[in-house]
Amino acid sequence: MHCKYKETYTTMLNTDFLQFLYELSQNNNRDWFTKNKKRFETTVKKPFETFVEALIARIKTFEPDYQPEVKDCVFRIYRDTRFSSDKTPYKTHMSAVITSQGRKTLHEPGYYFQISFGSLSLGGGAYFLEKEPLAAVRRAIAKHPKALQKLIETPAFMDRFGEIKGEKNKILPAEFKQAAVAEPLLFNKQFYYMTEVDPELALGADAVDHIVDYFKAGKPVNDLFRKALKGNVLF
Repeated sequence: MHCKYKETYTTMLNTDFLQFLYELSQNNNRDWFTKNKKRFETTVKKPFETFVEALIARIKTFEPDYQPEVKDCVFRIYRDTRFSSDKTPYKTHMSAVITSQGRKTLHEPGYYFQISFGSLSLGGGAYFLEKEPLAAVRRAIAKHPKALQKLIETPAFMDRFGEIKGEKNKILPAEFKQAAVAEPLLFNKQFYYMTEVDPELALGADAVDHIVDYFKAGKPVNDLFRKALKGNVLF
């Protein structure tokens, strides 16, 4: 099968990039990857790093405290199979997280980008929350429940992401039980937003503009979580 996507001009990602990820999904084994590693480096890895570098440069215009290195934002294509029943050795997508220092600061609210042959996922929020940061976010939401809902309900956020997602606890600490009746999001263990769009969005010459537009729509929600983690008021 050949890649179905029409050729689109871009200096970064193109149909060869998606074609490689498709072929990898059909040949997810070390022999095939070893034979195609040079192609991976030139067709996928380097173009993706260039793309992430362009995203970082644009995000810095509205997140001036962000100073990540590209290498710290991009996730490796190699899967950690030690604790997984799926022993395929490679991811069939490329992904990156952009925070102040990339993967070094995953506890921060940030922006996420993932592309495979069939999909492009864009999102952000507060995903990696340990016990105390999670409690801080919950306390802030419980104290000012309308602050988060107001941001979620803005047209910019609703049109692109629609809702806050995340795994949920079945049982909450006692201090949050009453507030959770009015705001069920307090059951969340994660507070992230994510949408899936056509991967062709990443192929055009204006791809960075389109993706940054999504991230800008999520920035007010990220700002709220940053304030919550610092113990600041949410409005």
